[in-house]
Amino acid sequence: MENGKQPLLSPREENQIHSESRQLLIRPNTSSFSSFVADSDDISPIAGVADFFSKFKVESRKLWYRAGPAIFTSICQYSLGAITQTFAGHLGTLDLAAVSIENSVIAGFSFGVMLGMGSALETLCGQAFGAGQLDMLGVYMQRSWVILNATALVLMFLYIYAAKFLKLIGQTDAIAEASGVFAIYMIPQLYAYAFNFPIAKFLQAQSKIMAMAVIAVVALVLHTFFSWLLMLKLGWGLVGAAVVLNTSWWLIVVAQLVYIFSGTCGRAWLGFSWQAFSNLWGFVRLSLASAVMLCLEVWYFMALILFAGYLKNAEVSVDALSICMNILGWAVMVALGCNAAISVRVSNELGAAHPRTAKFAVVVVTITSFMIGMILSLVLFVSRKKYPSLFSNSTEVKDLVYELTPILAVCIVINNVQPVLSGVAIGAGWQAVVAYVNIACYYLFGVPLGLLLGYKLDWGVKVQARA
Repeated sequence: MENGKQPLLSPREENQIHSESRQLLIRPNTSSFSSFVADSDDISPIAGVADFFSKFKVESRKLWYRAGPAIFTSICQYSLGAITQTFAGHLGTLDLAAVSIENSVIAGFSFGVMLGMGSALETLCGQAFGAGQLDMLGVYMQRSWVILNATALVLMFLYIYAAKFLKLIGQTDAIAEASGVFAIYMIPQLYAYAFNFPIAKFLQAQSKIMAMAVIAVVALVLHTFFSWLLMLKLGWGLVGAAVVLNTSWWLIVVAQLVYIFSGTCGRAWLGFSWQAFSNLWGFVRLSLASAVMLCLEVWYFMALILFAGYLKNAEVSVDALSICMNILGWAVMVALGCNAAISVRVSNELGAAHPRTAKFAVVVVTITSFMIGMILSLVLFVSRKKYPSLFSNSTEVKDLVYELTPILAVCIVINNVQPVLSGVAIGAGWQAVVAYVNIACYYLFGVPLGLLLGYKLDWGVKVQARA
């Protein structure tokens, strides 16, 4: 890989990597959280059906090596907010609506921006790792910290003025005020995002995802216990929710930093460097392209929750749709785990000049994700009379969730494939193309159709779920 052809990956003025690093043979790490061993050669062309299934089996093992822990980590991290929402549902409909709006709109907006901008590291770190340029991984992560923390400073004003913003866009005074107070409590989570997402992409590029999974499950167990203790047992309500949720996210960040600083990443982490402050504008451009691609997806679901707040009986509509979005979110975490795996797989193999391997990996992960979506939808449909009680005590809310379940099951199948294809785009550096596709599908087609059917034809919240 020549420097002149990859200005963001290895600009000549910033990356004085020794010549031997360009021909580095990546060897397995001896720790319990070892890295995946890169393919030495590109795969041969498929010779027939038997050869396809043989290669499919081999590639599936490589996929699940990465995707298994990544899925588990994604589910655990997503569950932090979802569990907080679940406990809030047992406090009251207004409390659940407040947490749902803050989690989906205020934090959801910030989550989309931060995760999207952090996704630039999937392209840069993945291709650098595949090319053996390990020295640059730590520099890229630090550079992303600088950019994301600067972004967090700007986004903080959304949290501070959340109540006014929500009233401005038409939410009821009661929901807006409760959500605004909770949003101010959740400002520390915003800065945890700024550190966590670059760390996650840094570790994923090296396939050091088992460590992330262990940290995530410990945080989830502690989060569940202390949420019950503070929110319900001690009666702290939404204050307890904010304390536990902020602490859980920062526990993940600190634990991952300890893991990195302990020396387990080898040459990928050589300490803090002033190079993190160089070529920032080029990095910002790629980060913004990544952010636009992902934000257009995340903000779409945020918009659905907002639109539900404008329907008749707003609290019930918001509560029911937020429960469905929670379920969909858990299912999508499986797809996002595959997203992380395939983006690393594609970027590593493209960095190592193995295009056929990259293409075949895309085929394998797409088929796998579709089958997983079918299984999850079937389980949800069979249990549709029972699971709503886990999220709310309100009969109205539970009945509406039951009615929405068939639509939700179809959404799970579709949304289990789409993030995987986005992961392919990230690994290949095609963020801008996907951004245009998302604008057309979500905002030029989906949102107008949902508004037309939901309000003009009075189909209500069912249309929001379909859209």
